[in-house]
Amino acid sequence: MLLIKEITLDAWGRRFFEDASATIPTGSKVGLVGRNGIGKSTLFKVIMGEMHTTTGEVTFPKGYRIGTVDQEAAASPVSLLATVLQADWERHALLTELETAPPERIGEIHGRLIEIGADRAPSRAAEILSGLGFSQADLDRPMAEFSGGWRMRVAMASALFAEPDLLLLDEPTNYLDLEGSLWLEARLKRYPNTAIVISHDRELLNNSVDSILHVAGGKLDYYTGGYDDFERMRAEKLRLNAAARVKQDAERAHLQAFVDRFKAKASKAAQAQSRMKRLAKLPPIAAIGAESVQGFTIPSPERPMPPPLIRLEGVNAGYDGKTILKNLTLRLDIDDRIGLLGVNGAGKSTFAKLIAGALPKMSGAMHRDSKLKVGWFHQHQIEALEPMDTPLDLMRQMLPEASEASRRARLAQYGLSATKAETQHKDLSGGERARLLLNLVAAQAPHLLILDEPTNHLDIDSRRALLDALNDYEGAVVLITHDRSLMELVADRLWLAADGGINPFDGDLDDYSKLVLDRARRQARSEKAEAAPPARNDKKAAAAARAQLAPLKKELDAVEAKVTRLNKTLAEIDVALSDPKLFKRPNDMAQLGRDRTRAQDNLAKAEVEWLEMAEKYETAKAGAA
Repeated sequence: MLLIKEITLDAWGRRFFEDASATIPTGSKVGLVGRNGIGKSTLFKVIMGEMHTTTGEVTFPKGYRIGTVDQEAAASPVSLLATVLQADWERHALLTELETAPPERIGEIHGRLIEIGADRAPSRAAEILSGLGFSQADLDRPMAEFSGGWRMRVAMASALFAEPDLLLLDEPTNYLDLEGSLWLEARLKRYPNTAIVISHDRELLNNSVDSILHVAGGKLDYYTGGYDDFERMRAEKLRLNAAARVKQDAERAHLQAFVDRFKAKASKAAQAQSRMKRLAKLPPIAAIGAESVQGFTIPSPERPMPPPLIRLEGVNAGYDGKTILKNLTLRLDIDDRIGLLGVNGAGKSTFAKLIAGALPKMSGAMHRDSKLKVGWFHQHQIEALEPMDTPLDLMRQMLPEASEASRRARLAQYGLSATKAETQHKDLSGGERARLLLNLVAAQAPHLLILDEPTNHLDIDSRRALLDALNDYEGAVVLITHDRSLMELVADRLWLAADGGINPFDGDLDDYSKLVLDRARRQARSEKAEAAPPARNDKKAAAAARAQLAPLKKELDAVEAKVTRLNKTLAEIDVALSDPKLFKRPNDMAQLGRDRTRAQDNLAKAEVEWLEMAEKYETAKAGAA
């Protein structure tokens, strides 16, 4: 169990926490949420011992292993698979010792290697790497051949593979595409130990964690359930807090009126004195502020253009003579909301550059109106900002004819105060820079808005504000994002980049999620099959496999029934928790929260059991064929 006891922390000229406490149960999956800059990453540093609190302490059991992804893996000559395997320090140390161990020690080393499942480690590491987007051919490539973004994925794979007692992940989906995010959702849900995840991804926080730790006002508040549950409970807490303050203010006014009226009268002096004491002892109820966020300004085009905005006929596109996308035959109309799916490297960003006019076609026909205005946001824009410039400098470049007052007013509309307007880009947060560029990209009221991973630096409230602005915008949108919630609520059509082409995807995001996870499971099974010793292909082995089928099928059916039952139980608890009357019965609400956590844990274990049983059954079935 992780205990955060009344910590107060002052750093960089400000107070991050004041008498903040929280208890993290063993085995729980916790989403750490709060506004950008509130202190979430700082809390991770405190837990890891990299920062020391002014008062209070963080405690956990002796020998507690903490793992995190704090930087990308080194660009070394060591292979990808070997790099991940080294993350299991005990296995690595034992294998290293085995090379020079005396004979009397060898048996002991082998015994410990068997005990920790060292022989299964390569297939387990390969499964994790596959889920994060690496191919089988990548496993033997040296780390130096991978870019920084891919080495970040290796660092994450290493942390997941090591399975520390406490896993700390800071915005893990920022390094992943939608496919990797979907895989990580499923992986975190069945992570065997405690995990705390800083995330602004609503779907991950609803699907993968069983509790929320909220940072606000220097305090830590622990809520059971996913993010939607947290929002409901916090809204009710705000309502009750406001009602309590109104009641207390009325009582204060009543007591003060009595004192003012009768304190000079001898006959009422005692009563007035007692009311003065009551006033002095009346504990103030601190106001809980509802967090607000500045909206986004995305003006719609003044006049619609005749359809289509862009038409592609047999277009090939790529770089330096190498074709990335081939035979594209597509059209974009003014009211299109396209969600672009596909793994990293499938050509999504290449397509964005093509339709933005930043990449010429290699062949084929591309028709677009010369008056078409395109707003294109991509992550490289944030990196390309001059670090010593300020937002005001940028506005002077973009609006040379405007007055200084109008430039500052425009920045205020974007949520950048007068102080922030003159802060150098290097000292702005990633969220502030992303907000500035998103608003600037849309400032010219484009007919087509292309957004390539717009949410990487935005908190949940800012993502919701972007969603609202996009739904009010009347132009066309092409969206590339790992944020499933944004994709679901903005895109009304899905296109899939795969096998060198882009084509409409027949289905919704739930269908695509199932496709991605099924593909990951098949890949994991094939890798396990390759790692396993060859099976005996004779009649005796086939007969034995057939004999195993009936009991295995029975066990599989039993586990399926358990999963169904637990899902039903979880749904019933969620319905009960959503009842507003429940907030008046805190003991019942707490019990339901504990019941939900227990049901969620049991469901996660049952799903893992089902996967293992399904694999056994399919293997036996194949052997009996």
